[in-house]
Amino acid sequence: MRFHFTAPLWEWEARANWYFVSLPEEMGADIAEVPRMTRGFGAVKVRVGVGRTTWSTSIFPLADTYVLPIMKAVRRAERIEPDDEVTIDLEVLDL
Repeated sequence: MRFHFTAPLWEWEARANWYFVSLPEEMGADIAEVPRMTRGFGAVKVRVGVGRTTWSTSIFPLADTYVLPIMKAVRRAERIEPDDEVTIDLEVLDL
């Protein structure tokens, strides 16, 4: 499963300096429908591309979708600030 979308970067209120992008709800529903082994916190392994930066991480369920953590190294390399619109290429690895 591969997805391409744009969404704003936001900071998690419960934890300073933790930043995420929320997947569109319809994409989250598509990912949730695929049976897979349960991982901690409902994590799903993914490969991500933002600009010239690619990395492997996990997305996590939150409300009606999943959220993608955007680490500091990526934010710095791609010059991403809170509330910026981020274009994401995401490949689900847990199938």
